[in-house]
Amino acid sequence: MTTKPAENTLVFLHGFCESKEIWTDFISKLPETFHCVSLDLPGFGENPETLENHSIEGMAEAVHAELKRLHIKKCVLVGHSLGGYVGLAFAEKYPKMLQGLCLFHSSALPDTEEKKEARNKTIEFVQKHGVDVFMDSFVAPLFAADNRDKCKNAIELLKKIGKATPGESIVKTLRAMRDRKERLQVLKKAAYPVLIIAGKEDGAVPLEATLQQCHLPNNSTTVFLGGTGHMGMFEKPYETRKSVEKFAELVFG
Repeated sequence: MTTKPAENTLVFLHGFCESKEIWTDFISKLPETFHCVSLDLPGFGENPETLENHSIEGMAEAVHAELKRLHIKKCVLVGHSLGGYVGLAFAEKYPKMLQGLCLFHSSALPDTEEKKEARNKTIEFVQKHGVDVFMDSFVAPLFAADNRDKCKNAIELLKKIGKATPGESIVKTLRAMRDRKERLQVLKKAAYPVLIIAGKEDGAVPLEATLQQCHLPNNSTTVFLGGTGHMGMFEKPYETRKSVEKFAELVFG
């Protein structure tokens, strides 16, 4: 195995009820000049870690500890949804470790009161009906309606990953997302380039939310994807991969 330069490191963080497995195909098609690392957040995938402080900040600390273990001193962080929330918390505390930040269907805004109430109802649903029933109803609406048939394999993969997630992890993470703070200042103060990837039909991160923040960083690029929901790595794999690739090339020079 060849050793790639540390400055060419891309670190991928998955979203809620996902695992690093969602990035496998995406990463496999990126240039070999990039050193790509995907991590399982605490409580997901192959990471059974139970945090004393299961918050967005606690997850960011876990990412920092793992990067330290892997001897990664600088990187471009790519965070999908929940992974973007964690990426922003990481950026707030460890800005000098970042060469770039990509919010992949994510946001620096906190939950609205309506969204908080929806999180509470989801917590009650999971506790009452269990993880399997929840995942059967949760995944498909993440995709734009017109993409659900062509993405049926991806939908089944996401259901499988989600059903392997402990209910306790799901409930704790719902609370963490519900209670996360606004981090618009992180984008305003970013001394590194920022890439924002947004789906025009994303129900989880509405287009209006992206428009409120995409202009904040001094050096930012926003990619708006038509006919795309919350899962661009599956709905528009070529376009999202090329966006990340070009962004990384810009950052790494």
